[in-house]
Amino acid sequence: MDAWDDTRGGFAEAAHWFVATAARVGDRWSQPGLGEWDVRSLVGHTSRSMLTVEAYLARPAERVDVESAADYYPATRAIAAGPDVATRGREAGEALGDDPADAVATIAARVVPTVTACDGTELLTTVAGGMRLADYLPTRTFELVVHTLDLAGALGLASEPPPRPAAQALRLVARLAADGDAAGPLLLAVTGRRGLPDGFSVL
Repeated sequence: MDAWDDTRGGFAEAAHWFVATAARVGDRWSQPGLGEWDVRSLVGHTSRSMLTVEAYLARPAERVDVESAADYYPATRAIAAGPDVATRGREAGEALGDDPADAVATIAARVVPTVTACDGTELLTTVAGGMRLADYLPTRTFELVVHTLDLAGALGLASEPPPRPAAQALRLVARLAADGDAAGPLLLAVTGRRGLPDGFSVL
């Protein structure tokens, strides 16, 4: 299996896991989700991990501005910390309509085949600038994995991500930690030597 097949396969598996978890929400859409988001808003925000791929592919870039998935996060740190993220999550949740679980299933059924049909070399325009699809997609797999874990936690579900997208998300975490001088605390924590400092994040 080549790298692109692995990348798009991981995205597909993460998307399907998210859809399956959203299908278990039942009538709990208004209960607390993450931070200021309720479950509906959290699911709406997570659905954007698929919708942005679709939207950005429709806006081809002329050049590569961001070379890798690890470079994407420093490039978007100010945007991610802004108040618009919370607002977009709420708006995305409302846009899912009367049956949010069905809506996210419909989004996945449309976006995953679109990605599967790509070869990874496509240039797309992200909020950080031009990127190759093969470099942007791991950021979406990461977001799907982390926010589906958030959703499972909000619902009180014991749920582990599929191995392939989990491994891809962890590889990105490792790269971000190494690039951000955070590898030492992370390695000490995952080998049981000490806990992570308060507020630790690789993002």
